[in-house]
This record gives sequence, structure tokens and C-alpha cells, in this order.
Amino acid sequence: MNDPDSGEKPSVSGARVADDTGRPKRSRRRKGKQKGASPAAVSPSAGQATGPSAAAERPPSAPSGTHARRNKRRKHGKSAGSENVRPLVPVGQREGGQQGQHSADGQKGRRKHRGRKSAARATQPVADAAIVSLVAETVSEQRPGSHEPRREAVPQRAIEREGYDAPLYAALDLGTNNCRLLIAQPTRPGQFRVVDAFSRIVRLGEGLAASGRLSDEAMDRSVEALKICAAKLKSRNIRRARLIATEACRAATNGETFLERVKQETGLDLEIINRETEARLAVSGCSSLVGREAKSVVLFDIGGGSSEIAVIRIGDNRSSRLANHITHWTSLPVGVVTLSERHGGRDVTPEGFQGMVSEVEGMLANFDCPGESTYAPEDFHLIGTSGTVTTLAGVHLDLPRYDRRRVDGVWLSDDEVTAMQARLLSWDFSARAANPCIGPDRADLVLAGCAILEAIRKRWPSRRMRVADRGLREGLLTDMMADDGVWRRGRHRRNHRGAHRNPAKPEGQAS
Repeated sequence: MNDPDSGEKPSVSGARVADDTGRPKRSRRRKGKQKGASPAAVSPSAGQATGPSAAAERPPSAPSGTHARRNKRRKHGKSAGSENVRPLVPVGQREGGQQGQHSADGQKGRRKHRGRKSAARATQPVADAAIVSLVAETVSEQRPGSHEPRREAVPQRAIEREGYDAPLYAALDLGTNNCRLLIAQPTRPGQFRVVDAFSRIVRLGEGLAASGRLSDEAMDRSVEALKICAAKLKSRNIRRARLIATEACRAATNGETFLERVKQETGLDLEIINRETEARLAVSGCSSLVGREAKSVVLFDIGGGSSEIAVIRIGDNRSSRLANHITHWTSLPVGVVTLSERHGGRDVTPEGFQGMVSEVEGMLANFDCPGESTYAPEDFHLIGTSGTVTTLAGVHLDLPRYDRRRVDGVWLSDDEVTAMQARLLSWDFSARAANPCIGPDRADLVLAGCAILEAIRKRWPSRRMRVADRGLREGLLTDMMADDGVWRRGRHRRNHRGAHRNPAKPEGQAS
């Protein structure tokens, strides 16, 4: 029988019926069903004649061969639940017979049998197709709680199987409040793909402002988090890594002693960076969020023990490294942990909040930096990278769960920031802790961060602010990859073309 879509079809059983060569032989199961079917139960197909003459030509109990096969294939098609189930292939096609032709029409394509090549493709594990989306350039951290990343790590063998064997780079940032790790590999020029990540609140600087030392409990929490980071680093073939410690270890009298303990117990050798380096790394990590239309930007990073501020002026000749455009920078010896400990972060009144703002304003008064009146409002904006601004954005978006993909890069107007700060100030501690974007770990710190943000906004008024869920780790990775030249334009084009021919040499791999 000729199928109107793809010509003559081989019979399902591989044989022809003697008295009806145009119709394939039906199985016994189908015959049994048809014997029990009543003539009234069979409806004529579209375009079929009705009446006594039509009944004489074709028995009413047997539908046409075309519709019988179509119904059977639809039945099998609906029962298939996943892509890795091999489709049924007729006997005549199993040994290299006629392969089904895919029609442009989706409904017709479902009626066609897949050939051997299509069947082999269908048997690929579904997990392989998910690798591309899994190793995205984002890190979704779970809030509240331990701040472990929701995204699972990509196995090394899966990365190699998919051709993602470009060199791996690692960046670790041990701050006053958080311990964070990123492992990534370069992709397009100026970009990288995150392979693994870790983030946990350790509060290393807890009690530092009062005693001047790191407490034993804080050091124990930090060492346990660093052990996890060490295990992740050992499981990967890392070409280059940079591990840094910031304000807590800078200010503590026992900071160097603590890092010696870290080296003995975890094998990680951390370096204490100065404040200028910290400010430059923050700028490097957020460079992709500065639009081409911007002529001047004030970028700030509100940390746990210090807050870095950089004034960036971009002329006509924009450098590939945004940190080269820094004209003024400062590092305030105050962060969310130290400020909340001095003023109290659990129960904050409007008067107490204003006291925190006034303290930060006094520190900014000593920062000798010209105003931004030389640029039009559309040429200037703020960029905030810290847990404070990401929390404000998450609450503003009314997220049921913190989602970095929704927060990173979002714009907030000046009125929206003011409204969100007033909203948080009106909540008590339990209400802040119950919010999924704040949680109990940040409930006593978020208002101290808002006070620092308010002082910065008063010093540099702007109609809009961009939120960055990125910072020092991204800056470390960007600088290391740029120094190694993995993004050289010619090398990228050569490896990008070769990646299609040889999966062993993906884009970004050094020659």
C-alpha cells in the first residue's frame, strides 16, 4: 500500500497477504480485538464513502491499514517516556532497510520510524545534554543556611567527554564573613565557565573589633570550610590558583598564625592581600557589568570587615582591563560584621540606623575625591557587589528563593533602593530571618550593610544602581586568565574552529 507521505511501506511482519497485497498482515492480537468489535463501534475515516456500497467494499469491523498503523504508532509514541528509549523498528529496516524520512510537519514526523542513526542518537544519556546548562557561568548559592551552592559539581570525566578540557583556574576568597571558592575554565574572550563552586558563612571576624584577635570558634569554622575547598581543589587538575585572605586576617594580631594552621591542616597556602589590591580585584570581577555608554562609575564592595570603593572614569579609549581606569579608591575599616557589633544589628531602631549612617559618612568625609557633576546623569551610575545589595535586589524581586541568575546584573532605581531600605528597617529580626533572601545568618547584618549603602548614596547620588553578585573571586579568575593569554583573539578563533573537528581541543585551551 502506498503511504501518501513517504511512499510504499514495508510490512510489519516482513510478509504480504496473498489476497490483499496492498495491506500488511495484522497480528493475532489485533485480529482478536477486531473479532470482538461491533460494526457500530467503527467509525469511517475522513474522506471514506458511507452507506451500503461502501460496506460491501470494505468490512466495517476492520479500519484501513493506514489508520491502523497510525493509531498503533501514536499509541507507542505516547507511551515513550524519555529520549533514551530506543524506538521500535520494523523487521525489514533492522538490517539497513529503508529509513524513515522526517517530515517538516511535527505530527507526520512522529509517524515515521527512526533509522539506525536516529535510534543511536536517541540512546545517548540525557545527562550529556544537561552538561552545557550545568556548567553555566553562574553560581546559584542556597540562602539561608550554609550557603552551599545548589548546583552540583560537574564530574571531570563528563567535562572531558564533552570536550570541555580547557585549563582550569581556581580562586578562593576567605573574608570576614564568608569563605568562597570558584573553579572555572576560559571560554570566549573575557568570559569563563564555572565548573565548581563553594560558599559558606564562617564569620571569621566575629568578635574581632572588640578583642583584636580571631576567636577559636571562628577559626574552627573557617578551617572546616577550607577543608572542603581543599578537597574540591585536589579532585581537579588545576593549572593555576590564587587563594587570598582579606580584612579579618589583615587586622587580627593572630592572622598570620591562623594561616599557618590552615596550611598545616588543609594544605592551602593563603596570602593576605592589601586593600588596594582588594579594590582592584572587585573592579575586575564586575567589569562586564559596566556598559559602553557609561563614562563614570562608582563601584563599592561592602564586606564583613571593610568596604572598598573605587571611582572609575572611562574616556574614549577604554582599556580591556577596567581596573586601569580607576582614578580614586579607598577602603573603609568598617563592614557589616564590625558595624553591627558596635551598634547592634538584631534590634535596630530608626535612630540606631541613622547613627550607623553618620559613622560611615564621617569616614567618607576624609576621602578626597571630586564629585560627579562633570557627567550627565545617564553617563554615571553605581555598581554594588556585596551581600547587602544582592539581598535588597532579592527582596525587591520578591523571590521565593534566592536566585543569582535573577539578581546578578539587575538595575534598581534610586527610589526603589530607598523603598527597600525602609521596608527592611520596618521589619523586626524574626521577619528578616523568615525572608528567603535574607535568612537567619544575615538577619542581624543586613541593616548594617544598608547603613553603609546609604552613606555611599549620599556621597555619590545616582538615579540608578546595578547589582552584581560577583566580586573578588571573579576578579582573580579574570586576571589569571588574562595574564596567561588564554583569550588571545587568534588563539580563540583557532581553537574554536578546531573544537568542532576534534573535541580534545576545545576553545580556550592553550596550545
